[in-house]
Amino acid sequence: MSLEIKNLCCGYKKRPVLKNINIEIEAGEILCILGPNGVGKTTLLKSILGFLKIISGEIILNGTKINNLSNIQLAKYIAYVPQVHTPPFPYKVLDVVVMGKTAHLGYFESPSKKNYKEAEEILEKLGVGYLKALIYTEISGGERQLVLIARALIQDPRILIMDEPTSNLDFGNQIRVLKKINELSKIGISIVMTSHYPEHAFLCSAKIALIEKNGDINFGSADEIITEENMKKAYGITVKLAEFNKDNGEKIKTCIPIIS
Repeated sequence: MSLEIKNLCCGYKKRPVLKNINIEIEAGEILCILGPNGVGKTTLLKSILGFLKIISGEIILNGTKINNLSNIQLAKYIAYVPQVHTPPFPYKVLDVVVMGKTAHLGYFESPSKKNYKEAEEILEKLGVGYLKALIYTEISGGERQLVLIARALIQDPRILIMDEPTSNLDFGNQIRVLKKINELSKIGISIVMTSHYPEHAFLCSAKIALIEKNGDINFGSADEIITEENMKKAYGITVKLAEFNKDNGEKIKTCIPIIS
C-alpha cells in the first residue's frame, strides 16, 4: 500500500509544528524519520495515524484521503507500535497480541479460537512463541517490543507505524528488532518509524525524512540525506561516515559521532 503526504501542515489546535511536508513511500518501503528532540517527529506520526487532525494538506492511502476513512477502516490498513506500552492489568502475552484484532471484530464480539491460534502463529514467526503464557509486564524490554509488533501484525496491516522501535533496548535487541523490520518490508508491509540512530537507516536501506530544528525536512535515500553536513546542521554535532564490507562483500555505511 502506498502512502503519500502532500503539502502537509500539522500541529496542535491550528498551531503548526511542521509545514509543507511532501513524502511518498510504496509498498514494502521503509521510511525512517530522523531529527532532534522536539522537532515534530511524533506529531507527524500522530497525523498519519489520524490521532491529530491535520491543519492543511493531504495524507493519502492508495488513492484515498485518510480523513475519508473511519477509525475502524484506518485501523485495518495501519497498525501502530508505540515506544512504551504498559497495560493497566497484568495480561498474558497471548491476550495482549489478540487485542490487536479489535478492528476486525464486531461490536460485543469476542476473539475466537481462530484469533488465538493466529496470535500464536505470529509469535512463533517472530521467534517469541515461548512467551505466549507469560505475563506481559514481566518480560524484558526487547521481548515486549516484539510482542507489540505481533499485536500490530495481527491487524493484518499494510503499513506499520513505529515510534522509536529500538528505544531503551540493548544493542543485541536493537539489531533483532531491525532484522524483523527488514523481514516485514520484504513481504510488502510498509514501515514508517522514528529513530535517534542514523545508522539504523543504513541497516534498513530506508528512505529518510530528516527534520531540522527550523522545521525544514530533507527527504530522500539514506545515502542522499545522511551526510556529515546534514547531520551537523540537524543535530549540531560533528559526525564521520564510514563504510565497511559485510561478509558477503556488500558495503554498509555507518555514522560515527566525533567528540572533540
